[in-house]
Amino acid sequence: MSGDGMFKNTIDNKRYYTLNCFFRRKFGSKVFKVPLDIGSSCPNYASGGCIYCSGRSASNISDGSMDIVSQFNKAKDIMERKWPNSLYIAYFQSGTNTYGNIQDFKNMVDKLLVIDKVVGVSIATRPDALSDEWLDYLSELNKQTFLTIELGLQSSNDNTLKYINRGHDVKCFTEAVKELKERSIFTVAHIINGLPNETKEDMINTVKYLNNLGIDGIKIHMLYIPKNTKLASIYEKKNFHVLSRDEYVDIVCEELRYLNENIVVERITGDPIADELIAPTWLVKKFCVLNEIDKEMVKRNIYQSDLVRD
Repeated sequence: MSGDGMFKNTIDNKRYYTLNCFFRRKFGSKVFKVPLDIGSSCPNYASGGCIYCSGRSASNISDGSMDIVSQFNKAKDIMERKWPNSLYIAYFQSGTNTYGNIQDFKNMVDKLLVIDKVVGVSIATRPDALSDEWLDYLSELNKQTFLTIELGLQSSNDNTLKYINRGHDVKCFTEAVKELKERSIFTVAHIINGLPNETKEDMINTVKYLNNLGIDGIKIHMLYIPKNTKLASIYEKKNFHVLSRDEYVDIVCEELRYLNENIVVERITGDPIADELIAPTWLVKKFCVLNEIDKEMVKRNIYQSDLVRD
């Protein structure tokens, strides 16, 4: 925190380090991540996939039937109407994007990097899908542009990872982050709150684990139950507890208090498609959740990292 009591990494009156603040400081401008879908598969499908997966993650904006430049320009045009002076990051969001043909991927990236106002590339993937060949390419790409690699962890509890059929363990994630950080690549971890059988302490321990890895950013999600998934079948049979909005807000506030101050909070809630959602229904009101987190942090007079001990 700064001398006046406000969290130092803020420009938007938040008590945590927002992505908007990070981008404004780094690029001096509003920056948008333009979501792209290149039809990437997933190495975990062979074993049935994660229990909450409905097939393949997909953006609400991107259209995977279009070529990569058309897809980018279509999504960019939507954003540009409202924020005409923005910069852009090409965000390979859907699926495991380092699981396919590396030359095909490189060709797509090369086409995007020459587009005006593109300042970076963000790639979503898994820790068990980073071969030496891919790591060598990512190291070179990191020298050309601002590169972000997003890795799904979900939990630092190996028992939880087995239960959700994640397909890798915590050690695998640790080694993947180590490889990326050795190449000075900006690394973002995804976690999920409210996974079956997890306690509040488990969720906070996941944040503490990530602190020790030296990650650069975090995306915090709330577990939701999509239709036509293994998780939906389990929920129908066991009716396990799904976090209420108040519980989720409380857990996120505490996680932020244990999160290192220089870790960028890129996402702080889930964003389900209403028609595909079984529970919890409160999650579709995303901005209400964001507002409740802000209000609760003010009410408690707490900030990101205020429980971090040197």
